[in-house]
Amino acid sequence: MVSESMSQKDSESAFDKIIGNSEAMSKAIMLARKGAKTDVPVLLEGESGVGKEVFARAIHKNSSRSTKPFIVVNCGALPSNLVESILFGHAKGAFTDAKEDHAGKFIDADGGTIFLDEIGELPLDLQVKLLRVLQEGEVDPVGGSGTVSVDVRVISATNKKLEELVKAGAFREDLYYRLDVFPVSLPPLRSRNGDIQTLTSHFIKKICEKENRPIKSLTTNAIMLLNGYHWPGNVRQLENVVLRAVILSEGEMITEHDFPQVTADIERMAEENRRHNRRTEDLIKSLEIPKEFHNTAIYDDNADVYPIDYIEKMMIKYAYIRYEGKMTEIAKRLKIGRSTLYRKVEEMGLFDSD
Repeated sequence: MVSESMSQKDSESAFDKIIGNSEAMSKAIMLARKGAKTDVPVLLEGESGVGKEVFARAIHKNSSRSTKPFIVVNCGALPSNLVESILFGHAKGAFTDAKEDHAGKFIDADGGTIFLDEIGELPLDLQVKLLRVLQEGEVDPVGGSGTVSVDVRVISATNKKLEELVKAGAFREDLYYRLDVFPVSLPPLRSRNGDIQTLTSHFIKKICEKENRPIKSLTTNAIMLLNGYHWPGNVRQLENVVLRAVILSEGEMITEHDFPQVTADIERMAEENRRHNRRTEDLIKSLEIPKEFHNTAIYDDNADVYPIDYIEKMMIKYAYIRYEGKMTEIAKRLKIGRSTLYRKVEEMGLFDSD
């Protein structure tokens, strides 16, 4: 009775241990809780590092299979020549290195849950076998004499759009619909308003306790820095960044200077945005070229070249319009002296047009 009570307590607290009170995260947790009460396949969708395995474990612990095995398989990390054997098992002598019978992950998970991470990486030929497991509840070990019945709840996860893989012919449509019975979308960290500070404080406490360091706090500027970052690696990246900050920090507070990687990435993105804006402005200006400069040629209708002073005037006139009369910039672009430019512009009467 004691063990049952402890098991029930663990299952009830599984989702409570997931950190995050944002609207997006609360919705994902609510859906996952409902999915856990059933035995249907669950598909966890989201970017890398959002915590798909954490959700899968919570679903398992909150299910009727909580006391049974929970087996994790990263489909993207399996050697291509061993995927079938690892998942579905093999008989002794099935291939050169098969020295003994091997049960496989699905048989290991019998009665419990198997978590297939990066399901989109599973080869097409093995997708057929997985479909059979879902439809018939049996696996076919490599080199075996027959099938083996299994009772396994499948939770799969992907950071790709399976619908797009189906359209591209890289994923079976029938398998997709079998796995997508109960989809749960996990939000990226940048969409979880308010959760970044909560998670950061949690990681600081966890790391400081592990390293036997005094618990530290974040300065206001540090919080603003972290909240302003886009976190492409999501929660996994945040934890790694906080670990480094705890090590780098001196004193009781962790400041914005203890996050050099974040600062450097923000500055890099800001510079890219500036360059992008400059290119956009240049493009807009180029699209505003006056009609008289469209298809400007170096020869006339008789195929005779224009006089050099005509070409020069056209260049100066366009540069004057293009660079909004900024003489230093025009002289720089045309590579002529400013005094020479002023004289030519005055002779052309461009000053009078203002």
